[in-house]
Parts: sequence; structure tokens; C-alpha cells
Amino acid sequence: MGGRQLAALLLLVFVSACVRLVPGVEKPGPVERPGPVTVVGETALAAGVSAGPPINRLGIGAADAAAALASFRESCPRLLGRSDASGLTRGDDWRTACSQANARGTIDARAFFERNFETARVAAGQAFVTGYFEQEIAGVRQRRAGYDVPVYAMPPDLVRARPGDAMPLPSGAMPLGRYDARGRFQPYYSRAEIDDGALAGKGLEIGWAADPIEFFFLQIQGSGRLRAPDGSVMRIGYAGQSGRAYVAIGKLMRERGLIGEGPGQYSGSMQGIMQFLRERPEEGRAMMRQNESWVFFRELTGDGPIGALGVPVRRESSVAADPRFVPLGAPVWLDLDRKEAGGLWIAQDTGGAIKGANRFDTFWGAGADARRIAGGMQGQGEALLLLPRGTLQRLGRQ
Repeated sequence: MGGRQLAALLLLVFVSACVRLVPGVEKPGPVERPGPVTVVGETALAAGVSAGPPINRLGIGAADAAAALASFRESCPRLLGRSDASGLTRGDDWRTACSQANARGTIDARAFFERNFETARVAAGQAFVTGYFEQEIAGVRQRRAGYDVPVYAMPPDLVRARPGDAMPLPSGAMPLGRYDARGRFQPYYSRAEIDDGALAGKGLEIGWAADPIEFFFLQIQGSGRLRAPDGSVMRIGYAGQSGRAYVAIGKLMRERGLIGEGPGQYSGSMQGIMQFLRERPEEGRAMMRQNESWVFFRELTGDGPIGALGVPVRRESSVAADPRFVPLGAPVWLDLDRKEAGGLWIAQDTGGAIKGANRFDTFWGAGADARRIAGGMQGQGEALLLLPRGTLQRLGRQ
């Protein structure tokens, strides 16, 4: 679902992972960089919602509108049937726009958005934006020489504790782990234990990667592609996580004085962290093991990684957002100091680090340019939600 990098301003930190989600399952989220504004409130309504400018003043380009319309159309079946955690919309609010989006014949995309939507600003509307991508690494389905890093499917013994067997999480859910031979619940295997073979020989391997560092970052992205020497590609997506705590090695590097511009220091981008891991392999391997979380995968057969909304995410059209502040499936307008990330997007994904009002993670697809753009993406500016016409009046926010 990724991709996924600089920290805010000069404090560059590769803090967390992208979330490409299986509905109802929380995953590690995209790279966390502290945004410029702290918003008080647990939902969009609590943070404050106000009317924005007319859509025809935004300057939406024809190609931008057409791409957003295509992604919005894919979102409609989910929009009409899901609850909105932001408190802004109801399923029926989207019915007219979805009906028109799926009408036969040619649709003027810009006119469609102007006709069916109104803009809304959450809190002050000050946005902070990062990027993720679908990573492609060398990998094969069957183990062979040079491809020794296992890509595991979800293990059947990874379960949630039964009530009374462990303390609930702050969310109220029971923790993930496993039951031992005596029926006692305990944490699931750590990254180090899995690296050392805890799951070997159990028939869980769906593929094999060539490079453990590349695969480590693919786990952070949450989805990606394995490309074999013959050019064949296997697309894999997030299936679940071990329940162990996620520790960002970029944060560890900063704490140890490894990120900066001095001698022996590295940039906080994904590329800089990879450079450290390759140049200092023993130290790097030990540091990767401090991130005890392990991500499991499943093969994807569609035409793109699947986002939290349950539909494929699309390059330069899909964005991850916090569903407490943005209805998943809603259009979002971004006006940023990074022009390539500005324009019209559709909120179709979430991320463990994408939390709060006006915090977004833009999706850049696959390939070398996607890796480059997402790996260094940070932008600030203004965000507007596009809500079905009449929403603000119903909410009393006009």
C-alpha cells in the first residue's frame, strides 16, 4: 500500500513505517515527522471546521481533476457503506456525487467537483505532508542462491490473547502474541528471533528477497514488489504485524549522534539511513534488531497496493490521512511549498504516524523516481477537505 524520508526542517528522522492497510488492522505508519501545528481535539468536529473558498477559485487542473475523479469513483462503494470517524459525513451524503461519478458518457471532471462539493477547513488548515511509495526489490518465489531472506505469510499461531490471559491494550483490544506448549500467552517472536530462524521450516515462506536491508525497508513501507531475475514481478501487501513494538532506527541514529552533517554522520533520509546500514553492517544489523516488530505479507493480485479504504492506491492521486479528521474516500486539496505534491488527492489510506488534523502522506507509485520523491518528501502549506454540498449547513458551520 508506502514507500516511505526527511524529518521536519533540519531535524530529519526516519521515524516510522507506512501503513497500507487491511481494513480493521492497525499497522505501523509512514515516516513520522513532527508537523508545524498541534491541534487540540479528537475529531475534525472537535478541532473546528469552517467553510473554505469556492472550488472554482482553487485552480484545479484538468488532468489533476480527471485523475482524482477516477480514484474517487473507485472509493464510492466504500464511501456509501462505511461510518465516518471524523463525524463530518454520513454514507448518504455521498450518494449524489457517487451517482454522477459513475454516470455514463464523458464527464467534465473539474465541473464535477465544482458541482458536487464545497471546501472545508479543519482547524487552521495548516498542512504537513510526507510521501510513500511501493518499493520494488530483488526477490523470487522459490529460494535460490543469492535469495536467502524469507518473506513470511501470517503465521497461524499469531493470535490475540483471550480475556484474562493478558492485560488489554490502551485501545481496549487484547494484545497479539502466541500460546506456548503449556497454554501460556506470551509475546510473539521478536525480529531477532525470526531472523535467527524461529519461523523457518513451517511452510510460511511466500517469497525470498536478496537483500535484508531492502527487505527491512519494504516492511516499513508495508507493501511492495519482488522482481525476479527473469523480470517477473510478485506484488505483496501487508497481512499483519507481530504485535511487538515498532522502534524507528532513524530515531535511534539521531539519539546516538549519527544523523547530521559532520564527519561520520548521515542524512536522516531513507537513502542516508541505508548508507549507514551498508557502511557499518554489524552496528546496523544490531540496530535493525532493536525494531522488534515484524511485518507479514500476502500476495496481491490486483493492479495496485490496497489502502485502508480497501481499494487500490494510485500514484499522485491517493493520500493517507487520519480518519478522525478526514473522511476516508473524500477529496483533499493541498496547496504546498512542494508543488509536485500540491493539487487534488483522494484520502484512501491511513498510517500509524499519520495522526492529527491536516497531516497527510502522498503516494508516488513504484520505481526509482517514486523512491526518490517519496524518500525526500516534506511539504507545508494549506489543506482543504472537499465535502458533499450541504454538509457544512447541516453541521451548522457555514
